Amino acid sequence: MFKDMDQWVEIRRRVLTRELSKRAACKEYQIEWRTLQRILKHEEPAGYQLKQPRQKPKLERFLRIIHEILQQDRLAPKKQRHTAQRIFDRLREEHQYDGGLTIVKDAVRTWKQGQAEVFVPLAHRPGEAQVDFGEAQVRLRGEQIKVAMFVMTLPYSDALFCQVFPHECTETFQEGHKRAFGFLGGVPRRISYDNSKIAVAKITGGRGREVTREFLRLAGHYLFEHHFCLVRRPQEKGHVENLIGYARRNYLVPLPETDSLEGLNIELEQRCRQDLSRTLRGKSATKEELLAAEQTWFLALAQQEFEARRVKPARANSLSLVRFECNDYSVPTSTRITT
Repeated sequence: MFKDMDQWVEIRRRVLTRELSKRAACKEYQIEWRTLQRILKHEEPAGYQLKQPRQKPKLERFLRIIHEILQQDRLAPKKQRHTAQRIFDRLREEHQYDGGLTIVKDAVRTWKQGQAEVFVPLAHRPGEAQVDFGEAQVRLRGEQIKVAMFVMTLPYSDALFCQVFPHECTETFQEGHKRAFGFLGGVPRRISYDNSKIAVAKITGGRGREVTREFLRLAGHYLFEHHFCLVRRPQEKGHVENLIGYARRNYLVPLPETDSLEGLNIELEQRCRQDLSRTLRGKSATKEELLAAEQTWFLALAQQEFEARRVKPARANSLSLVRFECNDYSVPTSTRITT
């Protein structure tokens, strides 16, 4: 019988508020389906309540050994850590334990639950966005190629916008923003990024960043505030990290066949627009309705259109060719005719 009142209340709250599905609750708390149904039906455990945990005389003197093994496991590779069965075997072989396996499993489970990390759900303010690039595969004119997938998300409304480009660079970074702002109907006031070299020229410690000239031009045109994650802390923009995977699984499976990436981008924009009709678990309205409310927090789009480009000094050679990113481009020449 389920005896832990605190956990009983916690499971009821998380499942009934739709924070956790029933299947996920059974898996996370290691309880049977019938036990979960009883928890959801009753506000508190029925029947006799223990005032203190039952004594385990056979296991008591081995608990310190079990905890030491589990503590040492934290430094071991994940695939080579002790199971409850392996701990049980070691207790019998090395410490002459003569008790049962079940109480060892209970002790291991109790310790792990007590050591588990606690996460507080984030509350996202309207008017904030997250941006990142991901990788995907498509078939372009019969050939399978790798593309860079630009994704912008709004955590408050869960609106999503994505486009694919031949590769990740300054021009596609800027063009992705330009198209996203047009799709969303305005400019989010604050956008979070990782530390891509496209945007960050130098990390100056902590949150300090020297941004690139072209990123400043983008931010200066649209007037949004930028925020960069701490190094090796991608969870600070976990919303876009998750939706990159969502877009790849739902919009690019099976591998799309296309004659042009622009044709595929038109389809992707349509899929993103269709996605706005969804109502997510725990949300009070559709994505489209939440986005409409969030747009009141946006900055207005500038009247002058932004030009996605990169300026780089170059010198023409004797053949009137300029090299840019491993390609040669011809430039006009002036010719003077003498007689």
